[in-house]
Amino acid sequence: MSERKSGRSGTPLRVALVGATGLVGRSIIEAAIGREDIRITGVARREMPLPPGARMEMFVAEPDKWGDIFEAVRPQVLVNALGTTWRKSGQDEAAFRSVDQELVLETAKAAKAHGTQRMISVSSVGAAQGSKNFYLRVKGEVERDLAKLGFARLDILRPGLLRGRRGDDRRRKERLAIAASPVTDLLLHGQYRRFRSIPARTVAEAALALAMKETRGRYTYDNDALRRLAKGLPKLAEERA
Repeated sequence: MSERKSGRSGTPLRVALVGATGLVGRSIIEAAIGREDIRITGVARREMPLPPGARMEMFVAEPDKWGDIFEAVRPQVLVNALGTTWRKSGQDEAAFRSVDQELVLETAKAAKAHGTQRMISVSSVGAAQGSKNFYLRVKGEVERDLAKLGFARLDILRPGLLRGRRGDDRRRKERLAIAASPVTDLLLHGQYRRFRSIPARTVAEAALALAMKETRGRYTYDNDALRRLAKGLPKLAEERA
């Protein structure tokens, strides 16, 4: 089945981005710089400096007001890059769930209530409802619950270890893992390839490519699939021009 073009030729695709202040969110903003085919609207709880050249709207409000923003903007696609860390949550399960699960689901419901039919959500490699790892179990539960909301299209991104500038939020173990990734990546083969590291910019470009796809369904992407999508972004942009 061939893909239909995302909207009329020359009309920018309206994309709402939540989690704009995080690593993947910022990378999506940077990847969209100079593009005329996509109009990004950022939604966040705090201000952030936009990268040079970024032309976008940025709304700062408490989450209970995000529905009002979606009503005004009417995004065609919602991109979720929300997420906290175990350290930031104070190592409290309820605090972690309040962001990575409850806020994600409430945001998705609000966007859909105002007409958004497609959603792209950044999850994690290894996400599974039955995982013994709390982080991965929550990610798996979120994937399950998003699938129940009835989006016409739902894309789940499961990247491995993300590489990129994260400022002072980088955890010590994560810094060590990234430093070792050029070696450890070479040791991960077969079913373990999905655990390799991946640049946040690649994930961002894959998300932009998926935003242009309109076929219905639910899709999940690992590292290799994300890389293929990122490479195909220029062709998708040409087809839409």
